[in-house]
Amino acid sequence: MSAEYAPAEIDDERSRQVLGRAVQLGVRFFDTADVYGPFTNERLVGGALSGRDDVLIATKAGLVIDEATGHSRPRGDPAYLRNACDASLARLGTDVIDLYYLHRVDPQVPLEESWGALADLVAAGKVRALGLSEVTVAQLDRAQAIHPVASVQSELSLWTRGPLEQIVPWCRAHGALFAAYAPLGRGYLTGSLRSAGFEPTDIRFANPRFTAEAISSNQAILAVIEGVAKRHGASLGQVAIAWTLAQGEHVLPIPGTKRLNYLEENIAAASLSLTEADLATLNAAPPPAGARY
Repeated sequence: MSAEYAPAEIDDERSRQVLGRAVQLGVRFFDTADVYGPFTNERLVGGALSGRDDVLIATKAGLVIDEATGHSRPRGDPAYLRNACDASLARLGTDVIDLYYLHRVDPQVPLEESWGALADLVAAGKVRALGLSEVTVAQLDRAQAIHPVASVQSELSLWTRGPLEQIVPWCRAHGALFAAYAPLGRGYLTGSLRSAGFEPTDIRFANPRFTAEAISSNQAILAVIEGVAKRHGASLGQVAIAWTLAQGEHVLPIPGTKRLNYLEENIAAASLSLTEADLATLNAAPPPAGARY
């Protein structure tokens, strides 16, 4: 809603309407981060949802924008994380964050120091639960030894299945949520992106899976999804979300959108029951052309 995807289409008023409609339709879990914008998405979410006791808001710290390059980089020193938490609380308009992620592990700071600082925020009553994003099993074990990992957020979709090997099972074994971001393949798995041509400020502009060649090659994946979608009278995006939901009761896809019609379409995917045959067909889809980043 506030950065990275089709920035020219960002419309805060429309986004507030989407957030309000999401609550009306039963959505209770909302995901943001301080680096989205940066900072603007937390203000948007806070303004639309603060004061509600029937929703859970997750946010993150641990990525900062490098002014020299314009790209994000990890930062996990305890002093920064403490200040970042206070700033997020203010932007969200709340006294406590429901779920607070370390957005990336900082290779320059021992994970134990970063995670220990976040655990102190729980002890201080500023945060209810902690999560990690894009981590290894070894890193999860190190964090778990200090404070429970309530959630792991990583990319998971029909064209990004790596977490199914170790991370999703780790979450199941430890009673943790797996929050699957980009379950729609950054929009590609909806079938609506058939050609390149993104503006330079769009995160997909330089993504290897969104070159003209990769977009063409990856239509083989769309063909598989489309076959299942036709059997159910569903959209390709709904099948992609339903596949993600089928990976475990502890797996929660978090598709993002700026538009009401896509919001309603995404939510309806929760009612789509894929058969074992459907899942076998989808699991046999070819691997994607292009690296994830």
